[in-house]
Amino acid sequence: MKLATEAQIEQLREIGAYLRKRREDKSISIDEIAVHTRIRPAFIQAIEEGNAEVLPEAVFVQGFIRRYCDAIGIDGAALTTNFGDVFLPVPTESEPQDIEKKQSLYIPLAVPYILLLVAASLGLIYILVPRQGAESVAQNKSNTTKTAVISKTSPVASSLPKPTSSPTSSQEIALASPSPTLTSTPQITPTPTPTIQAGEGVEVAVELQDSSWIRVKVDGKTDFEGTLNKGEKRTWKALKEVSIRSGNAGAVLVSQNKQPATAMGPEGTVRDVKYTPETGATPTPSPTP
Repeated sequence: MKLATEAQIEQLREIGAYLRKRREDKSISIDEIAVHTRIRPAFIQAIEEGNAEVLPEAVFVQGFIRRYCDAIGIDGAALTTNFGDVFLPVPTESEPQDIEKKQSLYIPLAVPYILLLVAASLGLIYILVPRQGAESVAQNKSNTTKTAVISKTSPVASSLPKPTSSPTSSQEIALASPSPTLTSTPQITPTPTPTIQAGEGVEVAVELQDSSWIRVKVDGKTDFEGTLNKGEKRTWKALKEVSIRSGNAGAVLVSQNKQPATAMGPEGTVRDVKYTPETGATPTPSPTP
């Protein structure tokens, strides 16, 4: 804190000495004051010693003294009012110059409005001019596209020769223009997948009542091997034979050629069953799992 006169320095020393005496009378330490007021002990000691060089600006010191007074039971507002000269701002030599500079910087009110009008005009020009250019470019592109479509879709007009001299008759023009030939586009017919006709082969549908491991062979080739869960349904078709091996025969319901479904065997047993068009379901002996 900067003090301009000796009187202000002396006043600050009187305040500090008064506060220190009152604090010592009540046997309160500087650390206790610091904890209660949240002021650094160095600032409290500087206030008591009247050391203005260590202290911050006068407005902060005034607040410190009020909190100090509240901590030791003194009216801080009255104390700072009585010594009000200490907390007056110190005049500097640069203030008159700053005031003169502020007074010299005068901007007429018309200048901002003129700048605003200029900016608005430039914005309108930027918005309108590119849009008109884009519309003209789009129109040119559409005209070019129409011309290209007409030239592609009119083989008669494109095949007409340019006249070098005036024709002698309309019959010559008709003879000179060749008639367009139509070419047929070959169509690819999909190759039908081979299917089993009614009455031929065998169709086996499987529905699981519980989880079971199964292996299915269609005409001697393994088509599926894994675990099916309860509620799952599968269908296999074969020309000669569908062979099913189940690890839980009682959980597998089998329907051959859309007949009523029956279990492959007792629950918890391993069964191998072959389904053929002629013999139907043929159980085969299964090894012990």
